[in-house]
Amino acid sequence: MPPDSMWSIGELAERAGVTVKTVRFYSDRGLLPEGTRSSGGHRRYGPDALDRLHLIRSLRTLDLPVPEVGRILDEEDTLEDVVAGKLRQIGSRLAALRWQEAALQLLQECAPEERAERLRLIGAVAVPPSTAPLARFWRRWLPPRLPARLVSAIVDQTVPQLPEGPTPAQVLAFTRLYAFVTAPCPGTGQGQPAAHGPDGGRPAVLYDGLGEAYGLAAGQVRAERSPHEGEALDCFVSAYARSRGTRDTPAFRRRLSGLLAADPRIDRYWDLTAELTGPSEPTPGATHDWLCAALDEQIAHAAG
Repeated sequence: MPPDSMWSIGELAERAGVTVKTVRFYSDRGLLPEGTRSSGGHRRYGPDALDRLHLIRSLRTLDLPVPEVGRILDEEDTLEDVVAGKLRQIGSRLAALRWQEAALQLLQECAPEERAERLRLIGAVAVPPSTAPLARFWRRWLPPRLPARLVSAIVDQTVPQLPEGPTPAQVLAFTRLYAFVTAPCPGTGQGQPAAHGPDGGRPAVLYDGLGEAYGLAAGQVRAERSPHEGEALDCFVSAYARSRGTRDTPAFRRRLSGLLAADPRIDRYWDLTAELTGPSEPTPGATHDWLCAALDEQIAHAAG
């Protein structure tokens, strides 16, 4: 390129609408290579430097760090990958800010005598919050040696999704839920359901069937229908019967009712989950209770 078509650092800065200091900064970091040097040793740039400088400025307005801008210019990273990563970072920051805003509102709105406990609950939870402790709780609570795909399905059903814009009440519900699952002995009963014991039959068969039964009962709970016999209850009882290698008979239903009534419960978990997610979608705990009530109702009706 002829020397008279090259620009000095000041001319490039003027054409780009930036300061000489800015051009020198990007040049020194290798983002804006100089075309040549004048006889006096001054930097000279060609017209392509103007396009590159505009691109650098555009990328920097997106708050991309200088090293990432350099990798994009050198085609070591694609713009799509860098933008996707930046969006994830921003999403995480926004989630943290929304959580902090709701937590501050929770403290602002509560009575003075409640603030110490709520501060303790809020302070125990990472920002943005994670549901990983809830997943660990269920993986410990479930019987051993369940197939991995079944464990994953159960965890997906039992661990609630966090709301994108939580209310103060939802923040309180989640912090209490977090405290529940991380306590040394969460719940009012420390035992496991009978189905988890050595006489519980085949837990994998049971939990496969329970997933189907809960799905059938969810529609009934959502519609606020009273517990009653039908397909959902039959599926529920059948899951227990098949897991024990026996038949679904009236006598088995009576025994099952007694076993379920004696099982340890984790009602606190389901109550807090319902507070967190709202009433639109029944929790597995709510559908389990509906099915147990339907079983008891059927037995009572048959006895009467």
